[in-house]
Amino acid sequence: MKLVIAIVKDSDAMDVSDALVENNFRVTRVASTGGFLRRGRVTLLIGVNEDDIDQVFALIEKACRAPEHPGEHKATIFVIPAEDFVQLG
Repeated sequence: MKLVIAIVKDSDAMDVSDALVENNFRVTRVASTGGFLRRGRVTLLIGVNEDDIDQVFALIEKACRAPEHPGEHKATIFVIPAEDFVQLG
C-alpha cells in the first residue's frame, strides 16, 4: 500500500477528484496554499495499491489543465509507503 500525496491547482481539484473517484479510488481533499506565486492549491491524499500508482498518475495528468505560467507544473506528487491502513467506525 502506498499513500499518494498530490498537490494540484484549486481550479483542477474537482476534475482530478472526480476522475479518481470514477475509477474507484478514494480521495481525501485538504485545502492548502503555497508554491509558485502563492496561488490556491489543494492537497489530495489517495491510498492505493502499488500496482495502481501508474493509473493514478495518468488520471491526475489527464485531469489537470496545462500550466498557465512558465515554471508552473500541473501537479506535484509524493508517493510514500503506508504499511498500515485503518478505518475506524
